[in-house]
Amino acid sequence: MTQQQSLIGRDPGSGRPIEVRYADGRITDVRQAAAAADAELPWLAPGLVDIQVNGFGGHDANGPDVTPDAIVAMINALVRAGTTTTFATVITEAPEAMLRSLRAIAEARRNDPLTAHVIAGIHVEGPNISEQDGARGAHPAEHVRPPDLAEFEAWQQAAEGAIRMITVSPHYPGVTDYIAAVTGRGVAVSIGHTHATPEQITAAVDAGARWSTHLGNGAHATLPRHPNYLWAQLAEDRLSCGFIADGHHLPAATLTTMLRAKGLDRAYLVSDTAALAGMPPGRYRTPVGGDVVLTADGRLGDANHTYLAGAAVPLANGVAGGVRLAGLSLADALRLATGNPGLLADGRGTLEPGGPADLILFDFAAGDPSLRLRQVVVAGTALS
Repeated sequence: MTQQQSLIGRDPGSGRPIEVRYADGRITDVRQAAAAADAELPWLAPGLVDIQVNGFGGHDANGPDVTPDAIVAMINALVRAGTTTTFATVITEAPEAMLRSLRAIAEARRNDPLTAHVIAGIHVEGPNISEQDGARGAHPAEHVRPPDLAEFEAWQQAAEGAIRMITVSPHYPGVTDYIAAVTGRGVAVSIGHTHATPEQITAAVDAGARWSTHLGNGAHATLPRHPNYLWAQLAEDRLSCGFIADGHHLPAATLTTMLRAKGLDRAYLVSDTAALAGMPPGRYRTPVGGDVVLTADGRLGDANHTYLAGAAVPLANGVAGGVRLAGLSLADALRLATGNPGLLADGRGTLEPGGPADLILFDFAAGDPSLRLRQVVVAGTALS
């Protein structure tokens, strides 16, 4: 066993000092610390778990320029923002383009130990989504297509078995058989980018779907008051719903209401970041969206400042958003960004002996736009 190390900080739940000891990349002990209860002591929590990351720090998991090196660079940038577990997310594209992204992620995991640890799986978001404007989001309409189990098997082969989650719209004929087959292979199915009826949503859940992808986004601009697919997913107790709490994708009242409807046991936060996340504010040209503008507060929109063009802040901002926008306690907001999504990633996101030594030490005060990180530890290694 290598020499034991430790971090001391305040427990976000109790406010008391705790010490987390770790060795060989694993937590060995969590105990009350001898340090005095000092307001200057930073907070200590598990590293954040983000199951929807399309890109970060100028690096993309999609597109013609994706390479294993780009994936490694994306992960190196992401962990410095406090996210120590992620599902790299491959979105709707032509079949060969999606296979290229999956192969690049698989090769990056094979070649780089940090990347292998942080990317706990792959999330395939599309192409089996709604073709309708609004519900489709930014996914290219020309590549939307029905589910095909043979295509899923090709994805999984290219990914070297790393696909852990897929997002589908359950409006397609025969989709329940597809959902049952995929879940039977141990892959989580999430409902998203959909125009499905409530009856189709219920049928998808009966077939094994258990998650909802960034609920409230990837949706039509106007909907019937009732019924509609938002109410159906909020009311379905078998579904856990993801939310983007960056302050741009969901207004405070909407986020608050949706979290209250699902309850903290059936909610989690995602960043859904694009490649421009973590980049300096400015005007950028993207291969799909053309000219976009990234503002200082993290809003990524079209050049006319009319529509969102993706998400651009890491999950640490979403934790702060849960506190600021929805009135959550820091401990509850962290739970939605650690233990809850960690259920999809082999139970990561908790401080338990035997679990991975993925830790963040940070400062935070009410009103802060993000967690102010002091230190990030990934698999027992402190980042410099």
